[in-house]
Amino acid sequence: MRAINKVLTTILMAASIAAISTNAMAKPKGEAAVKEAIENTLSGITAAQAEIKSGNLPAASKTILEASQASKEFRFEITERQRQKATDVLKAARKSVEAGDATAAEAGLAAALKSFSEMKAKYDETH
Repeated sequence: MRAINKVLTTILMAASIAAISTNAMAKPKGEAAVKEAIENTLSGITAAQAEIKSGNLPAASKTILEASQASKEFRFEITERQRQKATDVLKAARKSVEAGDATAAEAGLAAALKSFSEMKAKYDETH
């Protein structure tokens, strides 16, 4: 009986060590989510610029909102304040679109695209 108990204990400990080491060596899930968030934000801004140029302001407003939502998932401590400011610029661009001011919206989107591109570059340098 003691031999069976020792064997079972050894197997249980080996299994738990294997499970812990697998989780520790896995690539962080958060990193993929952060990269996806910045990519979605950049592609959303680009799509909104194209929609404004084509005159589809309602679709541009929706796309800007989606890009703004995606930007909230981009969490990188070094660029956090810059992200907040760029998201505010996106919100202002969306208000301009809803007011029918395509010129102001395009300027805001260009500024936001530049800012988010800089943040992506900083993120890529460190990861």
